[in-house]
Amino acid sequence: MSAALATLGLGLGLGAAAPAALAEQAPPDEAAKVVDTVRSTMESAHLRAVIVKVTRGEDVVLREAFGPSMEGVPASPDMHFRNGAVAFAYVSTLLLKFVDEGRVGLDDPIARWEPTLPYADTVTLRMLTNQTTGYPDYETDPAWLAAFNADPFHLFTYEERLKYAFSRPQQFPPGTNWSYAHTNFMILGEILAKIGGKPLDALLAEKVLGPMGLEDTVGTLTSEVPEPALHTYTGERKPALGTPPATFSEEATYWNTQWGTPMGANQTTTIDDLATTAVAVGTGSLLSPASREAMTGPSLLGFGTKEPACEPTCFTQVDGYNYGLGVVRSGSWILQNPQLSGFSATEAYLPSHKIAIAVAVTYLPEAFDAQGNFANSSDLLFRRIGAVVAPDAAPPMPK
Repeated sequence: MSAALATLGLGLGLGAAAPAALAEQAPPDEAAKVVDTVRSTMESAHLRAVIVKVTRGEDVVLREAFGPSMEGVPASPDMHFRNGAVAFAYVSTLLLKFVDEGRVGLDDPIARWEPTLPYADTVTLRMLTNQTTGYPDYETDPAWLAAFNADPFHLFTYEERLKYAFSRPQQFPPGTNWSYAHTNFMILGEILAKIGGKPLDALLAEKVLGPMGLEDTVGTLTSEVPEPALHTYTGERKPALGTPPATFSEEATYWNTQWGTPMGANQTTTIDDLATTAVAVGTGSLLSPASREAMTGPSLLGFGTKEPACEPTCFTQVDGYNYGLGVVRSGSWILQNPQLSGFSATEAYLPSHKIAIAVAVTYLPEAFDAQGNFANSSDLLFRRIGAVVAPDAAPPMPK
């Protein structure tokens, strides 16, 4: 979903580093331009807090936090936050490791593990991972939305989510279109646990998170966020609660976000691990060359059409946004950009320049419209920072 943020006045007591620290990390002019970009975007996009890390190879261009986590508590680069769909990249990496080990093939039908699901003889592991199954997204089901708005702390089980998803008809025949659906990765996570013979969280820790060197990325079924936690605030329940349209915001830090990921892949992370993830996924460090290409190659470029059955989650894959296996390609950048519960984050990597950008943002009440919608400002911010640090390969900007 999306992103945004901005000068070098670093002595404001909001977690900003001293100018000398910036000079040690990167050329001062480049770091200052990134800080300017963060601050200006914070103002224009109504952002409460931003945490950002930018690296080029082994060098840190900037690692900084801006704004308050909550009143009286400055945001810090050490704070923990949800990583949402970044877990899709980990789940996809696990699948491709099983492929590299010869346990499965990407085009194996899922009937081998989930024979009772619709089109199980046709839907493949690849289709689950690149969002081409045609399965409805439970998250867009009005009944699910009503249940979530009634109790955002509720843990939606696998069985509950299956019931919501398949209460509606198939969106299109498997493999004939593209449509974003949390249902796909929910099912994929269950299958991977069966392939690996262990719970998904254990498999991810053992075969992906540990080997990537992620020290602060952990899974939980609960609403727990390790301390220090970046606090989030949202206005997305405005219509459901009937609150005034322009002023409402509530804390969402400890809402249960397991609904958005496979069981066992609900995780929290830090800006350092997010930047490390960008490099590890972008380089395919855990995968064979063939599997890295399968994951990150623009195989869906030009694929798909927008149609009423799955609007607004289906559309033609274009250069600015095309889906790999659990990752998004935007121009030459490889990324994931989750948005949930008054929070958004983006991790992105540019292989040709060895540049990694990781940003996490929270929102002020003014960022939410009357229907409670809000932009993915982390994605916007990543794109603006990318234009600063890689002007010759800047991420495409949305029209």
